[in-house]
Amino acid sequence: MSARVNRLRRPTPALRLVAIVVSIALALAGMPMRVQAQANLPLIRDAEIEQLLREYTAPVLRVAGLAQQNVHVVIINERAFNAFVVDGKRIFINVGALMDAKTPNEIIGVLAHETGHIAGGHLTRLREELAHAQTATIIAMLIGVGAAIASSRAGGANSGAGSIGGAALTAPQSIIERNLLSYVRAQEEQADKAGVKFLTMTQQSPKGMYDTFKRFADKIEFQTKYIDPYLQTHPMPKERMEALAEIAKSSPYWDKKDPPELQARHDMMRAKLSGFLERPDTVAHRYPASDTSLPARYARAISAYRYGDIHSALSQIDALIHAQPNNPYFHELKGQALLEGGHPAEAVAPLRRAGALAPNAMLIRIMLGQALVATNQVKDAEEAIPLLRTAVIREPEMADGYSQLAMAYGRKGDLAEADLAAAQAAFASGDYRTARDLATRAKTRFPTGSPGWVRADDIVTYKPPPGATRHN
Repeated sequence: MSARVNRLRRPTPALRLVAIVVSIALALAGMPMRVQAQANLPLIRDAEIEQLLREYTAPVLRVAGLAQQNVHVVIINERAFNAFVVDGKRIFINVGALMDAKTPNEIIGVLAHETGHIAGGHLTRLREELAHAQTATIIAMLIGVGAAIASSRAGGANSGAGSIGGAALTAPQSIIERNLLSYVRAQEEQADKAGVKFLTMTQQSPKGMYDTFKRFADKIEFQTKYIDPYLQTHPMPKERMEALAEIAKSSPYWDKKDPPELQARHDMMRAKLSGFLERPDTVAHRYPASDTSLPARYARAISAYRYGDIHSALSQIDALIHAQPNNPYFHELKGQALLEGGHPAEAVAPLRRAGALAPNAMLIRIMLGQALVATNQVKDAEEAIPLLRTAVIREPEMADGYSQLAMAYGRKGDLAEADLAAAQAAFASGDYRTARDLATRAKTRFPTGSPGWVRADDIVTYKPPPGATRHN
C-alpha cells in the first residue's frame, strides 16, 4: 500500500498562474494538497473498498447521466480529507476522507459533489478558461514590457517611470488571476447544487454532504478571516455554507438515515484501513480489546498479521470467517496473511474460496495467481496463467498482474510470453525504456506477425508524451 511521491518544484513566476489554476482544479474546499502525476500517486487498491465505493457512486452516476461513462473512484494514500477530479473518468479520494467519514452518507455526499463537476463539464470549461487566461497573460506581459521600455526611454533610468512599467507587468496578471478564481468559485457552487440534486433524485440525504463541508468550513474560517476573499479558490466558508444549507435542508430526505447494512460495511471499511495503515498502538487505542464488534475484530486481526504473530492472526481471521463464512474478504485476508507469511501453498485454498465468492474481483484473482506462482510448481503456474490473463484484460493498468503472469510463463519455460508480460508490467508502471527493451527481445522470440509479436511491437513503437519516460 505504498508508492513513490513526487513533489512539485517551486514554480517560476511565469508558471505561477498555471500552478494556481492546477491547484484550483484539484483541491476540495480550499484544502491544500500536493499535485502529483497519477503514475506517481500513492494509490491504494482493495477489492472490498472499491466494491463499496462503486455501490456508493452507481445511483448518483446514473441520475447524472454518467452511468455509461465508466467513472470509477481512485483511492489515494493521503491522510488529509480531500477529493477531486481531473478528468471525466475518475474521482480521486484520499484515504483520510474514508477514515474520517463516520457515515456512508458523508462520503456519498462528497462523491455527489465531485460528480457535479464531471456532469457540469467543469474541467473542459476550466481548461478553456486556462487557455484564455494564458493568452491574456502573455498579452498583458507584452503590454507591460512595452510600457516599461517606453517609460524608461522617456524618463531615463532615474526618473522612477520604470516602476510604472513594472506595475503594468503585474497588475493585468493579478486581474486575470482574480477572474479565474471567481470562475472556479462559481463552479464549486454549481457542483454543490448538482450534488444535492443528485442525492435528492436518488432519495438520499444531503445532510452528510452539508455536515462534511461545514466541518471544513469551521476549520478554515479563522484562516480565511484575514485573507482577501477574491483570492480564494472556493466560495468563502460562511457564504458557501449558507447557500448549501438553503438547498440541502429543503430536501425531503434531509433526515433519512443510511441503511444499517450499508453503515455496517462502511464501518468495516474504516476498520480495514486502520488495520492496514495505522500503527499497532493506534489500532489498539481505536479498537480496544473490550470492543467485540466485527469491525474492531477485523482491524485487530489485520494489525496482528502485519505486525504480530502469524498464528495469533490466523486464529483471529478464522474467527471472522466463522462469524461470516460467505464473506469473500475474510477468506482473502487469510490468503494474504499466509502468502505474505511465506506459506503460498496454504494460501491457495482460502484465495480460491474468496475468488469463488467474489468472481468479479480481479484483485483477488491476481493474488491467487501470485500464490500459485509462488509455490514453484509448474502445474500451479499453468493454473495461474488463465487466471492472470483474464485479470490483466480487466485491469490493464495493474503492473503486478503482468509481473505475476511473466513469472508464470517463466516457470513453464515460455520465454517469449514471459518477456512480453514483463514488458507489459514495465509499461503499466510507466518505465517505458525497460518496457521497450523487453518488448524488443520478445519480438525476436515470436514468429513475425503473430499476435504476441504484434503486442510487443506496439510497445516498441509507442511514443510516450514528453517528460513521461521514467526509469525504475
